[in-house]
Amino acid sequence: MPFRPGWIPGATRSPLAGSLVAALHLRSVTSRQRIALALMGASGFASLGYQMVWTQQCAVWLGHETAAVLAVVAAFFGGLALGAWALGKRIEQSLHPARWYAACEAAIAVWSVALAFLMVPMGGWLLDITGEQPNQAWQWATAFFGTFVLLLPATVAMGATLPAMERVMAQMQRQGFSIAALYASNTLGAVVGVLASAFWLIPEIGLARTVGLCAVINVLCAAAALSLRSDSLANTAPQPPTGHKFAPLLAATGLLGIGYEVLVVRVLSQVSEDTVYTFAMLLAVYLGGTALGAAVYQRWVSKNPVPGQAQGTNPSTDSDPVRDWLLGLLAAACLLATMGLWGAQTFKQFAQQLLGSTMAGAIAVEATLALAAFALPTIVMGALFSHLTIQARAAGMAFSRSLALNTLGAAAAPLVFGVLLVPAVGPKFALLIVALGYLALSSPRAWRTPIVWGPAVLVLAMAVWATPLAFVDIPEGGHVVSYRDGAMASVSVVQDDHGVMRLRIDNRQQEGSSNSRVADARQALLPLLLHPKPKRALFLGLGTGVTSYSAAEDPTLQVDVVELLPEVIEASHLFTRALRGDAGGVVDVGTSGDSAPAPRHLIAADARRYVRASPRQYDVIVADNFHPARSGSAALYTVEHFQAVQGRLADGGLFCQWLPLHQLDLATLRSIVQSFVAVYPNSWAMLATNSLETPVIGLVGRARSNGAPYFDAAQVRSRLATAAWPQRPATFGFDDEYAVLGSFIAGPPSLARFAGSSRANTDDRPVVAYSAPRITYAPDSRPRDRLVTLLQELTVDSADVFSATADVATQRRVAAYWAARNKYIAVGRDVRPSNDVQRMLAQVREPLLSVIRTSPDFRPAYDPLLAMAAALARVDPQAARGLLTELSQLQPARLEAAQALQGIESTSR
Repeated sequence: MPFRPGWIPGATRSPLAGSLVAALHLRSVTSRQRIALALMGASGFASLGYQMVWTQQCAVWLGHETAAVLAVVAAFFGGLALGAWALGKRIEQSLHPARWYAACEAAIAVWSVALAFLMVPMGGWLLDITGEQPNQAWQWATAFFGTFVLLLPATVAMGATLPAMERVMAQMQRQGFSIAALYASNTLGAVVGVLASAFWLIPEIGLARTVGLCAVINVLCAAAALSLRSDSLANTAPQPPTGHKFAPLLAATGLLGIGYEVLVVRVLSQVSEDTVYTFAMLLAVYLGGTALGAAVYQRWVSKNPVPGQAQGTNPSTDSDPVRDWLLGLLAAACLLATMGLWGAQTFKQFAQQLLGSTMAGAIAVEATLALAAFALPTIVMGALFSHLTIQARAAGMAFSRSLALNTLGAAAAPLVFGVLLVPAVGPKFALLIVALGYLALSSPRAWRTPIVWGPAVLVLAMAVWATPLAFVDIPEGGHVVSYRDGAMASVSVVQDDHGVMRLRIDNRQQEGSSNSRVADARQALLPLLLHPKPKRALFLGLGTGVTSYSAAEDPTLQVDVVELLPEVIEASHLFTRALRGDAGGVVDVGTSGDSAPAPRHLIAADARRYVRASPRQYDVIVADNFHPARSGSAALYTVEHFQAVQGRLADGGLFCQWLPLHQLDLATLRSIVQSFVAVYPNSWAMLATNSLETPVIGLVGRARSNGAPYFDAAQVRSRLATAAWPQRPATFGFDDEYAVLGSFIAGPPSLARFAGSSRANTDDRPVVAYSAPRITYAPDSRPRDRLVTLLQELTVDSADVFSATADVATQRRVAAYWAARNKYIAVGRDVRPSNDVQRMLAQVREPLLSVIRTSPDFRPAYDPLLAMAAALARVDPQAARGLLTELSQLQPARLEAAQALQGIESTSR
């Protein structure tokens, strides 16, 4: 029998019986409340677990372009909106909403498990549809629509779960159990889901098993939901159909709320470390704030009447001071938090000094930044959403419609704010638009109160006097050469007082400088010199452009370059312009038009997506040293990506993956090596330069069809002699074949031993994305120490590089070069730089001479001694004469020391 307030079944029989029945019924209500809250929390946990997994899985075919990141968010919210809208009405009319809820949870589980098997083939099909170099409109349409359809069965079911549970608990709402409590529990579960997925589940068990665990949770929720029964659902009094007037409010608040999140994440990416943990903390704090706001509102509404709930009040027409107050407070909260963003960098530096250099401390700092930016605004957002849904419900709008409209606005936010507004007006004005948007939703009467006109005045003041929200570290005496806010990142070029320009992404990641020409050029020339006759090369990653530019100076070589950020392509011209000079030099072309093949073809695209979509074959493929901890970069170090690169290699082709050892701990390096050797069993490692501060390691693999896993010294010598670059390779340290082949530090057996039993980095087990941030947050050693330790673990033997028929004398000279190189680096680790040449010589003279004795071919030890002898000749000619004499004896083939010695002798006469 339906339950009516004020009447208890059996009460007419006896007061005692009536009291017992009433007590049992209230205990049942409490139990159902707890079950409902627990179910919504578990459902929220699973939903955000899925979202994190799907974002990484969809990136396999979408790439980490703006379209990829925003497509998953928009598809997720769009599906939720469609589910709430399409199924909400049927749920409202159903006498058994618990069955609807159970069916939705079961559908989520089934489709999520199915996606684990369908994502790869469906993603490949969508990748083929997208094409190699699609125009922007087609790529965005395919990305958004394809992701939307792919996730649709699960997201539609997710969108109906909260309306179904709200209907199940309809009777308890009339007893003071507000929908805000369900919303708060669901959101709190989502917070736990984000943190558990990022810090435990995905790193430990991988994407597929995380999906499996979330599916089990959905099934358990479905089973538990069937134990709930609904009271008096058929007796819900009809409400006047005036709720449609809330539609603009609900949609606009959804748009502005997620827009605020997108903008704050965008700004804090210039201050934070931009890792998977960074985004997990930001999302968790955002969700936690909205859950807290809904919970606070639930407690408040249980003690205070809400306009629209009182008898005879029509919330759609009567003035609602609570709504106006919440809107004004939310605008003020967003403005205050925005003002705090200007001090985010200073606060971070202070907090780091306070908490120390530990990973836990660094994550705590980022969590504090997230709290400062999100806490107050999101608490008010949660309260405002709860208030609007209650008001809309009282006006006759079903909760499912309210949720659908709010979520639909949220689905549009990434495109509106992230893609359109940030590049157009910058983060500052975009954030002010958010605050102004909330104020615009207030009633006209509210504009006479300080809670509305006060924030409006503050918006105007900040628009006029506040500086842009752009963080650029400028050295003393330096200046900003260029700055661009893009859809995914801000790109700046800063010049110091010595005229050295540096390229930075989000002010955190330095992409190179104008004084690193030699090091950058070596990363192109080394793999190109190891190939006997390359005709076409692909460079994944542009940076300053110097690396690919150096390769493209060979007129016989066609160079394609793939770069994710269009702003980086624009900024790179500042660096290559100085290299071109007045003579013209390399010509760059874009991706459109019917131009004839040019030496350097610049392509704005995601490297991983391009490699999978392109049908072209390349003789040499060179991958930049991507920072492994930065969001999305770890996907370029997976087994699957290395396999895709192998598919792009022509017969006899060569692939070189550069790795920044100064941004890698050895444990993460082992995982990357394990992934590389799984695809290229006959692989080698080499050093780009002998730098101790920024050591760069290269992993080299050959095309599978190439049957000779060796290198030919005579072939390298021929390449050096016939190279068509305008500057001789010797300019970059490649005087002879020994300097080229002497760059190797490990052969196939050594790399296999180094990788050991480390877990490979795969699409399903993205271990690098979760392990690489450790050294970013809390460096455990100096780069030079890691380099020396690495060289002690790795070995290279002549048999690893040369065939059995190779010239024995050449093998011995190269082996001596390797030994000298390792000794040279070990010596350099403990050297203390000094401007006093005599003090420097006291440290390095005998160690460097010992290196030259080991290998007279090792030029890097010869050149610094020659330079110091020239400087010493001005203060102590006799000591300089002795050093030059010894250099001449150790390297008689080199004339520089003998010529310098003659100069000193002639000066003395």
